[in-house]
Amino acid sequence: VCAHHVRSCSSIRFVKSKYVCVFDKSAFKFSHQQRLFRTSAVSCGQIVQFKLSDIGEGITEVTVKEWYIKEGDSVSQFDSICEVQSDKASVTITSRYDGIIRKLHYNLDEIAYVGKPLVDIEIDASKGIASKEDVVETPAMSHEEHTHQEIKGHKTLATPAVRRLAMENNIKLSEVVGTGKDNRILKEDILNYLAKQTGAILPPSPKAEIIPPLPKSETVPAAPKDKARKIPVPVSRPVVFSGKDKTEPITGFHKAMVKTMSAALKIPHFGYCDEIDLTQLVQLREEMKPLAQIRGIKLSFMPFFIKAASLGLLQYPILNASLDESCQNVTYKASHNIGVAMDTEQGLIVPNVKNVQACSVFEIASELNRLQALGSAGQLGTNDLTGGTFTLSNIGTIGGTYAKPVILPPEVAIGALGKIQILPRFNGKGEVFKAQIMNVSWSADHRIIDGATMARFSNLWKSYLENPASMLLDLK
Repeated sequence: VCAHHVRSCSSIRFVKSKYVCVFDKSAFKFSHQQRLFRTSAVSCGQIVQFKLSDIGEGITEVTVKEWYIKEGDSVSQFDSICEVQSDKASVTITSRYDGIIRKLHYNLDEIAYVGKPLVDIEIDASKGIASKEDVVETPAMSHEEHTHQEIKGHKTLATPAVRRLAMENNIKLSEVVGTGKDNRILKEDILNYLAKQTGAILPPSPKAEIIPPLPKSETVPAAPKDKARKIPVPVSRPVVFSGKDKTEPITGFHKAMVKTMSAALKIPHFGYCDEIDLTQLVQLREEMKPLAQIRGIKLSFMPFFIKAASLGLLQYPILNASLDESCQNVTYKASHNIGVAMDTEQGLIVPNVKNVQACSVFEIASELNRLQALGSAGQLGTNDLTGGTFTLSNIGTIGGTYAKPVILPPEVAIGALGKIQILPRFNGKGEVFKAQIMNVSWSADHRIIDGATMARFSNLWKSYLENPASMLLDLK
């Protein structure tokens, strides 16, 4: 054994194994062997500086929002290192190597820069490492691709093999229902989810039994709703009077809003307002809610608003277009990627539902549920926040009837929806009836959209919502 270490140690490589016998045993044991083992221990680990790679979209700096590891922790490939937030999206940084975390270069809420070290990792040199260029780079994985997605503090449980399978098939683990212990996602869950998307037939996995809704005669009567006017309750936040001015840098989504709104206000806006009678739609939604609940979907009015807008855009494609900077060319978008403005703790964000023209109302509702869950947790990815072609802002969920929405470039139109109010209206016979009224405010780019086009689109959108059954004639 001593001879083996003598041959392998570079510091005394000149010593031949046949001469080991001439050394005094005690002297070799204490003066050489101890030093040899110490030298060997140092050579087993190599510190690698893990740099923040280019996330794309022209992002040069991000804010560190959460560390998933601490110094001294062991990490494996594809393990989440940290969560960072740019002015466009939240991104999860994952590990490419197996090793031990030796240093974190940033604290929470500090600004990290692309190309600068993020963490130091000690890796096993005996297993071999990649080239120096690869060692210092770590891939950034956006939330539409990452496998350690957290929604409201709940971490998705899955083995590395399952995560890799999900990544290879571009499947979001947040959309897969885990059937393992503690809702752990198994390989069978991924395959079953993939089968639903592709139409393949696989052995059924154990699922909870779906209980159909009770007949109306057996349903438990709902508690009467309080008809009294709701009084706004102030947000309970500790008020601190320091007596000093405070200056904070604009970061994250607030920084993106500054850039977007500065560009948006260069567009000449045209405004158009109207009111919609949603009495029939309110009744239809109440009938559809139990069916949606069976599918695990929370059905709001927004999916109907979005689908009606998509049907209107088929007739007026100029509203689903973009104008180049020189105002010389108009690009008509084939996909209806309709954005929904959301008020979150991180600020105003506008994720969008992709390809609405090919989606059912239930599919739109399901996608909205996903976007709202990710938005509340600050987990929306770049793909969710980019590529929008038309936007609806439901300001009525907070309050107000009319608004003056600002267009999100490169889009050319946006709508703001007011709150639904019960108001008296007259029918065709001159009789007063109780109506569910909502106001809508449109803004359009007056450089390419005239008032008549905006009014006709609004009238068509209004007709779909006031007579929901009419949408069936145009659905594809």
